[in-house]
Amino acid sequence: MRRTVAHFRGCSGEDNRLPRAYFAGDSAEIERILRYVKSRHPDASLYAVGVSLGANALLKWLGESSDSAHSLVARAAAVSAPLDLTAVGNSLDQGFNRLVYTARFLSTLKTKALRKAEKFPGLLDVDAIAAATTFREFDMLVTARLHGFIDADDYWFKVSSKPLLKFIAVPTLVINAKNAPFMPASVLPSPAEVSPAMTLEQPDTGGHVAFPSRPLPGNINWLPSRLMEFFSSTN
Repeated sequence: MRRTVAHFRGCSGEDNRLPRAYFAGDSAEIERILRYVKSRHPDASLYAVGVSLGANALLKWLGESSDSAHSLVARAAAVSAPLDLTAVGNSLDQGFNRLVYTARFLSTLKTKALRKAEKFPGLLDVDAIAAATTFREFDMLVTARLHGFIDADDYWFKVSSKPLLKFIAVPTLVINAKNAPFMPASVLPSPAEVSPAMTLEQPDTGGHVAFPSRPLPGNINWLPSRLMEFFSSTN
């Protein structure tokens, strides 16, 4: 089995040259990537895995495409997807998450946004971006501005993949740990909220894209093994 790792443009170590950024709802980018890979390997069956932000974008594309997604992918999997961006955004901007995760994430995102502002003068509010301390502020100042959303709330609502899960036709595995630090277990979907093509797995532990095996010191082999098991299944 051949493997391809695709990054959103601007997320590979090289800045995106256009006045845009990668974001959680970029389903058009997902389709572009899949069509490119399929064009290189037209006779191969493609199995798509999305992780974290990319997992939400993949699920959004699968839901929007529904039956037509079969022309590109045979099966798919989403790992630690932020299915409800409003819940995730609010969680990241509070308490421990804000002090640890958000501060670290924003440091990288703000650096990229400020470089973008230098390349496109007048496009973004440089002073406001530099002063931003929450994801809500950043998404309002940058993500919404670059991608045509009204504000952070509009962005979070429109790109969340959870409402689209009922339309997914390709067999899809969705793995979310109930103890993930910024995806509240209370908003995880139930089987009644998704299509029959979907397999939901919500282990009690696993964090965000970790899923270590016990006992200590453990390893991180469970996730890749589970993905390969799902892709090899005919059920």
